[in-house]
Amino acid sequence: MKVLVSDPITEAGMAILKEADFDVIYLPDSSADEKADACKDVHGWVVRSGTQATADMINNADNLQVIGRAGVGTDNIDIAAATRKGIVVMNTPNVNTISAAEHTVAMMLALSRNIPVGHGGIMKGQWNRNALVGTELRNKILGVVGLGKIGREVIQRCRSFNMNILGFDPFISQDMFNEAEVKVVDIETLTAESDFITLHVPFNDSTKDLFNFDRLCRMKNSARIINVARGGIINEADLAKALNEDKIAGAAIDVFISEPIGEDNPLVNAKNIVLTPHLGASTLEAKEGVSLAVCEQVRDYLLHEKLANAINMPVSDLAKLK
Repeated sequence: MKVLVSDPITEAGMAILKEADFDVIYLPDSSADEKADACKDVHGWVVRSGTQATADMINNADNLQVIGRAGVGTDNIDIAAATRKGIVVMNTPNVNTISAAEHTVAMMLALSRNIPVGHGGIMKGQWNRNALVGTELRNKILGVVGLGKIGREVIQRCRSFNMNILGFDPFISQDMFNEAEVKVVDIETLTAESDFITLHVPFNDSTKDLFNFDRLCRMKNSARIINVARGGIINEADLAKALNEDKIAGAAIDVFISEPIGEDNPLVNAKNIVLTPHLGASTLEAKEGVSLAVCEQVRDYLLHEKLANAINMPVSDLAKLK
């Protein structure tokens, strides 16, 4: 059987596939056309966020049985097309949690203490100490949008700063949290009262442009917003406008609607912003973890029809779930 790996994974992950006697096609640096051509006769396909598994690619892959996403987000995979074709889509939802949570806190601190601006000034021979007065996290209100695994890890870390936590999640009630630690509120209350807002929800129809110009303007003008989740949850043009018009105090963004971002992206020249190139899952530990997990899952499905972390259910034999 053939397995296409179209994004970088670790050697330990590759070893799992090779030890299973798969014919591994490794194309992390190839073009979209080359990847599309390679996937036509493979049985398994391993991707990260850099590959777009489109409907055309999936429909032309006659032997494809499983797509494994090394990471959480699957918006780069046409799941509907895969489901119609009988192809299982899997992800690795638990491996990036700590990495994403730590990057969120790092972005929050860098933003609140003007670290990138201070560094850039020193590299230019400037000493802008008096112009770069920051703000402490202590006693500030943190609004966490999305109370899943990553959101909860962020809460745990931010409580050590003595931050007061507001949470919003349409699927979670106050009963699941100690109100003295996390107060679950509606999104309007969270938007209006938070000093920092951090997003930890998937990108879908209900979260697209969740923070548009109107909602951004409902934030405190001293508030800051952080997104290490998915591009498109904050409208990028609206965020740039809100920053440049001083509607909010700052933003730290790790993910974008189109990656890599171009020089014409409005956020590149926005005021009071920290940008990183989708580093939320880019730690040695997370890369190793997702590589091992996804390769094990693809191997187990192809050899034993064992399902793990399936996003869809294109199977008729429910015995495979045992």
